[in-house]
Amino acid sequence: MTNLLNLIYPNVCGFCNKVCKNEFCNKCKVKIRNNQINVIIKPRNKYFKELISIFKYEGIIRDKILQYKFEDKAYMYNTFAKIILKNEKICGLLKKYDIIIPVPIHKKRKAQRGYNQTQLIASKISKYVEIKLCDNVLIKSKNTIAQSKLNKNKRKQNIKGAFKILNSEKIQGKNILLFDDIYTTGSTVNECSKILTRAGAKRIGVLTIAKD
Repeated sequence: MTNLLNLIYPNVCGFCNKVCKNEFCNKCKVKIRNNQINVIIKPRNKYFKELISIFKYEGIIRDKILQYKFEDKAYMYNTFAKIILKNEKICGLLKKYDIIIPVPIHKKRKAQRGYNQTQLIASKISKYVEIKLCDNVLIKSKNTIAQSKLNKNKRKQNIKGAFKILNSEKIQGKNILLFDDIYTTGSTVNECSKILTRAGAKRIGVLTIAKD
């Protein structure tokens, strides 16, 4: 029966869709491995106290993140979540957090895209690591210019005051893991961390798929 199902629904690579026995074909597996950094940083002068990034933002990882975000490929959330969750070292670090919060996008951008790419992955991480998902606490109230189009100084100004807190009682005294797809200058996650801290969060860490 299993062999028959494999013939009808063959297993395909999570990135290139070529038929293969495992989650990724050998070619993509090598590219993924070459991009992996598993960086853990304790930043200074930031509202968040820890940054965890799995990959360098280049090559196949960059290409697939862009496809996921801008080419209507919401199904790729599962592939990215599995990559993160197969990393035992990273999963071990995540267990110290009480809550995971995806960095929100503005409602207009979500309507255009059809989904919030960080929320889909954060939901999967939440279930596997058994930390509570709170996607109704942090909202983006200001529809800003895309950060990728701005330099470091303009990014900080662009994102200032762009987020608001709802249901602040849910984060009082909690260790919070913020999840975003890419870390470049840190302006977005630092702005989020600032208002979460001021609303009563105890400690904030950041997890991203990739670091530029």
